[in-house]
Amino acid sequence: MITVAQSVYSWLPLTQTWLHTQVASLPEDVESHIICDVINDPEQFGMPRVHCHEDERRGAVYFFDRLIRKALGRRQLGYWYRTAGSLRPAVWHSHFADQAWYDREVVKACGARHVLSVYGADIGQVPKTSPWDVRIPEILNEIDLVLCEGTHMAGQVRALGCPVERIRVHHLGIPLERIPFKPRKWMPGTPLKVLIAGSFREKKGIPYAIEALARLSRETEVAVTLIGDAGGKPGDAEEKAMIMKTLETGGLTKNTRLLGFQPYSVLLEESLEHHVFLSPSVQAADGDNEGGAPVTITEMAASGMMIVSSRHCDIPEVVPDGICGLLADERDVDGLVDHLRRLVANPEDWLPMQQKARAHIEQEYDSITQGRRLAAIYKEIAGL
Repeated sequence: MITVAQSVYSWLPLTQTWLHTQVASLPEDVESHIICDVINDPEQFGMPRVHCHEDERRGAVYFFDRLIRKALGRRQLGYWYRTAGSLRPAVWHSHFADQAWYDREVVKACGARHVLSVYGADIGQVPKTSPWDVRIPEILNEIDLVLCEGTHMAGQVRALGCPVERIRVHHLGIPLERIPFKPRKWMPGTPLKVLIAGSFREKKGIPYAIEALARLSRETEVAVTLIGDAGGKPGDAEEKAMIMKTLETGGLTKNTRLLGFQPYSVLLEESLEHHVFLSPSVQAADGDNEGGAPVTITEMAASGMMIVSSRHCDIPEVVPDGICGLLADERDVDGLVDHLRRLVANPEDWLPMQQKARAHIEQEYDSITQGRRLAAIYKEIAGL
């Protein structure tokens, strides 16, 4: 048995289902303790052994912690030290690079080995702002091991100064037991049902997806479902306005269902009713990117949907172009339209690509397999 502290600021935003899957899929000989500041959705993301600072909101100790934290501009003070001291974890796993920087002194105090998983904005966007332009390279030089979703993300981490021997690719697994393989079939003369899902953020490339579908709709009837909405980050409201405007100018408003944010179960249910998942991610102007790849692409490909996406970050590693899906260059609406036209013109070619996608994901992205691999990493780094 090995004890691991899973450190994250919030357990868990609705858009981070993949993080719950990662921790929940660890084998029984890993005793995970989640340490967080706040809990967002305890019903959907319930786990044993969750230690939340907000749960201590009664009493003088809690208010003293808050006062000191505010004065010093630090997160991890009394509560984190007390929890780490009582658990004595062999490994401390920080999720997101900024979280790892806050965790560093606590990790030293409890004598754990420090593992970090990076996810995208924390190495693409955050390091472009002060003081994180100094802090992120600093923690990447101190950490024992950095886990990256794919080879492109590993290159980003290396470019920020992390020694190559401390970088390892570890794919994010998905719960294949919850995702039956049901290859989609489309009959000419019926609407092509297209699903788009993601936060309304520039890196998701949703306006390019809508523009491509608007052009396709002049030749083939389309029915679009859009799952997601603006969050609270800067630029989200403006991106939502852009999405709404693109729907209107493209004449797709009447053909589009806007469902807002939905639980994971609804996403899976909706996916079964659609033929194509369209997800053309891009590098945002502020440096934000997928880092690796949207986990939703992995899930939708595993389910038997046809995937049309972009050559962005590690998406080509999840969806090899022409083998498991069709990829265009970033912001290449013409390329997206060409891929959609190819699918419409050749529905008999769908099944071989769907089968190859499922086999690829079963081998590299199954959550149970990835859980075992992560447990082996923990034991290796702890010297067990």
